[in-house]
Amino acid sequence: MGSHRADRSGPRRRPSETPVAPYVGRRIATPPASAVVAEAAVVEVSAPVPTPTTLIPATPAVACATAAGKRRAVKHAGSRGSLFKNLPSAPVLVGVATLAIAVTGAITSAQPDLAATGGSSVRQASALSGASGTGSVNLRDRGVNVSRDSRRDALADVSDSELVAAAEQQAQQRNAALAEFAKLAQAQADKIALNVWVMPLDPVVLTARYGEYGLWASYHTGLDFNGNTGDPIMAVANGVVSSAGYDGSYGNKTVVTLEDGTEIWYAHQTSILVSEGDVVRAGEVIGTVGATGNVTGSHLHLEVRPGGGDPVDPYQALVVHGATF
Repeated sequence: MGSHRADRSGPRRRPSETPVAPYVGRRIATPPASAVVAEAAVVEVSAPVPTPTTLIPATPAVACATAAGKRRAVKHAGSRGSLFKNLPSAPVLVGVATLAIAVTGAITSAQPDLAATGGSSVRQASALSGASGTGSVNLRDRGVNVSRDSRRDALADVSDSELVAAAEQQAQQRNAALAEFAKLAQAQADKIALNVWVMPLDPVVLTARYGEYGLWASYHTGLDFNGNTGDPIMAVANGVVSSAGYDGSYGNKTVVTLEDGTEIWYAHQTSILVSEGDVVRAGEVIGTVGATGNVTGSHLHLEVRPGGGDPVDPYQALVVHGATF
C-alpha cells in the first residue's frame, strides 16, 4: 500500500502578480540551495504564471526566498546607498550652484558698454581670477587724431624761450643795480669810517673868513658861506644834534657835537630840519640858508669849537679832515 500525500483543503496560493520592488544598495545573504529546493517541493503550482503586463524598471533587483511565515524588510529604492555616500550635503550643493550662477552672470553681463563698442578690445571680469573688466578703444579706426599739433608745440616752445630770456635779462639788470648800490654803500661806509668832512654848501663861495674885523663887535669867529634863502645846508661831519632853535644874534642855529666833543655851529638858518638827539652823517641835509639874527644878507655862518670851548678857524679844521675848497 502506498502512502498518499494529503491534499490541502482550501484554495491554493497563486503567485502574486505584484512585481517585487527593486533593491539598490547592499546585498542580502540568501539561504542555502537545499532549503530553497525543499521549500519549492511543498508548493504545487496548478496553473501557469501569467505574463505580467507591467513594465519592470531596468534597475536590477534581488529577490530572495524567505522561510515560510517570516517576512524580511526590504529597503526602498530611494534610500541612499554607497553611490551617494561620499557626496556633499544639500546646503553645500545649493551654495556651489549659487556661486556658479553668479560667476556666469558676471561673465555674461560685465562691461556691456565696452563689449558693444565696435573696434574695441574688452577683457571680461572674472570672479575666479580677481580681474576686473577693462577695455581699450582704438581711435585710429574712427579717424580721430588726439595728438597735439606740432605748430602749437613750436609756439609753446618759442613762448617759453622768450619768457626765459626776459627773466634772465631782468635778473642781469637787477644784479647790476644791486652791484652799483653796493658800490655806493661801500664808498659811504668808507667815508664814514674815515670821518671825512665835507663842505656845508655847494658851490662854495666865502664872503668872510675867521679873525676879520669890521662889522663884528671884536673879530669874526667863523666862516661865512654865500647862499640864497632856502639852499640846503649839509652836515660837515658825523655827530649828534645837541641843540636846535633860535639863539639871539645867531638867529636859527643848529649845533652838532662830534664823537671827540667838537661842536659845529650852523647859524642864520631859515628852517631847521633836525631835532635835538638826532644822529646825522656827513653830507646829510639838516636845514636851509636864511637871514635870521644880526645879518646884512642871506648866508651861512659856520663855527668850529673843539670840546665846546672857544672857536677856531673852520678853514684849517676842514682842510685837516679832508674837505677841499
